[in-house]
Amino acid sequence: MGTVQQNIEKLRAALRDHDYKYYVLSQPSISDFEYDRQMAELLRLEKEHPELITPDSPSQRVGGQPTKEFPSVTHEVPMLSLSNTYSEQELLDFDKRVREILGGQPYRFVAELKIDGVAISLIYRNGIFVQGATRGDGTEGDEITGNLKTIRSIPLRTESGKGLPKNFEVRGEIYMNKKDFAAMNKKQEELGEKTFINARNTASGTLKLQDPKIVAQRRLNMFTYFLRTNDVPLKSHHDNLQLLKKLGFVVNEHAKVCNTIAEVKQFCDLWNTKRASLPYDIDGIVIKVDAIPHQEELGSVAKSPRWAIAFKFPAQQMETVLNGITLQVGRVGTITPVAELEPVFVGGSTVSRATLHNEDFIKELDVRIGDSVFVEKGGDVIPKVAAVNLKKRKKNSPQYKFPSKCPECGSKIFRPVDEAAYYCENFECPAQVRGRIEHFVQRRAMNIEGLGEAIIDLLVTENLIHNIADIYSLKKNQIAALNRMGEKSAQNLLDGIEASKELPFNRVLFGLGVRFVGEGVAKLLAVNFSSISDLKNASEETLEHIDGIGPRIAESIVRFFKDKHSQKLVERLAKAGIQLKSEKKKIVGNSQVTGKTFVLTGGMETMSRDEAKEKIESLGGKSASSVSKKTDYVIVGSDAGSKLQKAIELGVKTLNEKEFLDLIK
Repeated sequence: MGTVQQNIEKLRAALRDHDYKYYVLSQPSISDFEYDRQMAELLRLEKEHPELITPDSPSQRVGGQPTKEFPSVTHEVPMLSLSNTYSEQELLDFDKRVREILGGQPYRFVAELKIDGVAISLIYRNGIFVQGATRGDGTEGDEITGNLKTIRSIPLRTESGKGLPKNFEVRGEIYMNKKDFAAMNKKQEELGEKTFINARNTASGTLKLQDPKIVAQRRLNMFTYFLRTNDVPLKSHHDNLQLLKKLGFVVNEHAKVCNTIAEVKQFCDLWNTKRASLPYDIDGIVIKVDAIPHQEELGSVAKSPRWAIAFKFPAQQMETVLNGITLQVGRVGTITPVAELEPVFVGGSTVSRATLHNEDFIKELDVRIGDSVFVEKGGDVIPKVAAVNLKKRKKNSPQYKFPSKCPECGSKIFRPVDEAAYYCENFECPAQVRGRIEHFVQRRAMNIEGLGEAIIDLLVTENLIHNIADIYSLKKNQIAALNRMGEKSAQNLLDGIEASKELPFNRVLFGLGVRFVGEGVAKLLAVNFSSISDLKNASEETLEHIDGIGPRIAESIVRFFKDKHSQKLVERLAKAGIQLKSEKKKIVGNSQVTGKTFVLTGGMETMSRDEAKEKIESLGGKSASSVSKKTDYVIVGSDAGSKLQKAIELGVKTLNEKEFLDLIK
């Protein structure tokens, strides 16, 4: 048995080495024939001795049965999205904000190509790949470990040695090379099948496939750009990229350290002209503050870090004719003008409709029906009208006048002060009813199974529901009488509605559809307010005191709860029995932590930082990522970073670990 095991380990080592040289270094060491021969031999030996099969064996990249659905996983640290900019001035503004917050400390940036792909997270335990997930909403993603194992640039086992972590998280971008995408489309054409639109969408769709064997047939790749671990100290982003290389991951070779924002701008300009020469698609440059202590001090807002920004390249433009302008009513009544276009191929797909944003945009552009216009995809994704070809404008072409009534219900539309958009005042406007209900029942909100768009449309059309509260008044006989429904389907839907009553307060807050209250803000509100009654009575000033809640969000929340329709809606939801209170741990004794804001810096001996944060929150306190005048305490551990200096400058009280433990006891 010893000899067989030795042979197996020898084959595994040889195959891992070849995968690393081929997919990471692009330096193949053996022929495809020899690789296939060694893999076949390994498969034969493992089949004869299944007790010797290990999860990190190269043979385990493709295996298992197709899955019916991907389970959700919660990211230990949220996968925040980046703020985007298209202008040099906003890059300068970003640099200015960094300089002001860091208070004169020297800093530098790392600039990286922004790969046009799909963000994913990989978890390793003892050097073995154990879990892979999509970004999802930033807090929760889909667990797609089986699919990610098929990507050979992702090591199933990482390199080990002095200074290399064993337990860590890696994040990166899954993408498809241009030549592989072209080859796949050629094959589709030969088979008479539908071709794919672009490489990014193909990569995204491939990761959603439920059969790893099909995923393995498509040549996906990965660039890594993020490392998180407690095994070794992490000092800078640039050092982390070198560490990722040593672990066996592929890191994009074009990442560059820039000492000034001027160097960053030069890097952006260079790759804007050279991007077509790359074997993969990029849509911009990501700029990050290099030092990890500086990143911690800069912190983040609700959705994005303050220490990073994405500079997006100008989009490709194509000319076409504007045939008309229609108004689209959003789920919260936002009126958006939409350009009806002569179909044109731009940015990898055919476009026949594009956003015109708002009345001010139409006036500024002076766009008129019948004009020849230039269309582009904002961020290479969302079609928009960018300019008008005035040379082709017809004589006596009338200016466009923005309507005064809602196209769906005929109600008067209004435009709030200091806002660009119009809104429909009718809370039960048919367009809003459907949109608000679809938002409320979606997976990330109340997750009511069986209540999809088609059923919602039936219920609204039959006047059975007019708002989200009506969902909880539905009767079995009403549902069963609908077209294509029956007793069983009706009961399943009622069971789904009943189950939604158990979902936590933050999901309800998100589902309400308050303007500017996304998932992240909803969670912040649920942490800071014990019930919807407390939130309803909160002033704008109280709301703005919460890190991550700005004036616009605060004003929107207050306006929502002042509205009589909203008040009645909340009352009905309360009577229906859904969760309108936070599930908070009971605070024991007269805690000195309640209502206080804490920032942690450096390592702790008696507990991890995550455990310390959990303890603070369980006692009614709040854990923040950056030091400000609102901070009550800074907990100082070993190797404390720049947050300690910031606390001293602002006069914020500091506690060592022992003092912190005494406080929470």
